[in-house]
Amino acid sequence: MRVLVTGGAGYVGSHVVRALLKAGHTPLVLDDLSTGHISLVERNEGVPLLVGDVGDADFLDQVFGGHALDAVVHCAGKAVIAESVRNPELYFDTNTVKGFKLLEAMRRHAVHRLVFSSTCAVYGVPDELPITEDTPCQPVNPYGASKLAFEQMSHAYARAYGFKVLALRYFNVAGASSEGDLGELDFSGTRLIPNLLRAARTEGAFNLYGNNYPTRDGSAERDLIHVEDLAAAHAAAVTRLDIIDPLAFGCALNLGTGRGSTVREVLAAVQEITGGKIMVREVPRRVGDPPALVADGSLAERVLGVSCTRNLDDMIRSAAEFSERELARENSPLRKRELEARRPERKDDKKARFGEVVVAAGFLSPDTIEEALKIQAERDGIGESHQLLGLILLEMGAISSAQLIEALRRMNEPAQA
Repeated sequence: MRVLVTGGAGYVGSHVVRALLKAGHTPLVLDDLSTGHISLVERNEGVPLLVGDVGDADFLDQVFGGHALDAVVHCAGKAVIAESVRNPELYFDTNTVKGFKLLEAMRRHAVHRLVFSSTCAVYGVPDELPITEDTPCQPVNPYGASKLAFEQMSHAYARAYGFKVLALRYFNVAGASSEGDLGELDFSGTRLIPNLLRAARTEGAFNLYGNNYPTRDGSAERDLIHVEDLAAAHAAAVTRLDIIDPLAFGCALNLGTGRGSTVREVLAAVQEITGGKIMVREVPRRVGDPPALVADGSLAERVLGVSCTRNLDDMIRSAAEFSERELARENSPLRKRELEARRPERKDDKKARFGEVVVAAGFLSPDTIEEALKIQAERDGIGESHQLLGLILLEMGAISSAQLIEALRRMNEPAQA
């Protein structure tokens, strides 16, 4: 099938694109590049990239009208819990309102197959573990609530308009591609293993959020799933949509290993595998973080014929290999980010900061930049990333995607001259 992958330039989306290719499908990527990376699209050689907003109805009509699409895999969205608590409007707009516009575009163009990249955050704080699909959905943060709202809309479209819809509620994704070329390039500092690998490389501090959870060692417990297992499940869902009845089991499946790992256990495994020493800084819990989330993925195994077989060591080793390869790439975003973080501050650097470029361009006021810098300072392991500051401004709704791209272009002009 010809499959549109929204958010296909991101971490999960790029792996989904590759899995679709391996399964014999023909994917296309739709991404606004606010957090995605062109390089990840290019590494899935030959896959077209359509740059635009999934909430832009006119753009969607051009996409659906110009391509004979058979299905959509919807990976685009916002996914930082703490940020969703701070800025719920952004999350309901991006994950729910724009998702509705995607559904309407699909209905206008008679594309009725949808696989949705959802989240275990829809369950909130469950009373029992492991979590099954029958566990009540009671999200405790706007991220989970916005994802659940889109699930409910898409299920209604399945009942009313004959859509074939399947939401894949996955737990904590980690790892990188077996080829070593696809992986995490996110600079928001929210993913556990990339943060630990960075701390192990640099002997920097790692923020451990919460030390008094009701778990075996006091740190939060999560079910970690390898990104390639996750991607394979998405591809299997696309392949099997026409031979299963998603409405028979609520149009949702859990994806996980059924094994929980605490943050301290993951930290110890990273140190053992890399040989690096990580300094732990214990800080208060983050708002909206449940103590433990572990999946029962048995229904997904039966329905999709796939299982999550890779273990924690596989995730850490593949992520570490990807990081090392990226740091060796001359034009890698990851390498640029780490070089920038380690570089001594100079007077000339201050003049080149992203915020000053944006103000000089007339896009924003200095007060807005200061507000974004305060948000940036709250995040884990991000240093002085100009790119991250730009993404925060985008998430705040302070600048547009076009302004972000233009500001980054202006920042690069002195280096190219």
